[in-house]
Amino acid sequence: VQLQACGGGLVQAGDSLRLSCAASDRSFSGYTMAWFRQAPGKEREFVACAFRGDGRAYYADTVKGRFTISRGNARNTVNLQMNSLKPDDMAVYYCAGGKTILSTIHFPEYYTYWGQGTQVTVSS
Repeated sequence: VQLQACGGGLVQAGDSLRLSCAASDRSFSGYTMAWFRQAPGKEREFVACAFRGDGRAYYADTVKGRFTISRGNARNTVNLQMNSLKPDDMAVYYCAGGKTILSTIHFPEYYTYWGQGTQVTVSS
């Protein structure tokens, strides 16, 4: 299974971006699909996920209220709408898929499949 992410770019603080990720296998409907990000010199951190168990969206506190994750009708795609971007949001964003349980959704090691990463740059 391959994940293909796109949508990154250079924006100013306060602007919006929409990231998209598509899995090559339609059986991905049974997987949690998530977005993580990694800034230079920092560990990869959880941003948001569409959990496979209850279909709900879960967010990191740092993006709650500004970012929205959604799954496509085909269930093998996931989008991340990012509004009110801040310089602190600047990072490489990765989509990921895994058969996680709720207690593990925040941890990258529980995701099996990863996209190639897309750069988000936010200027102040």
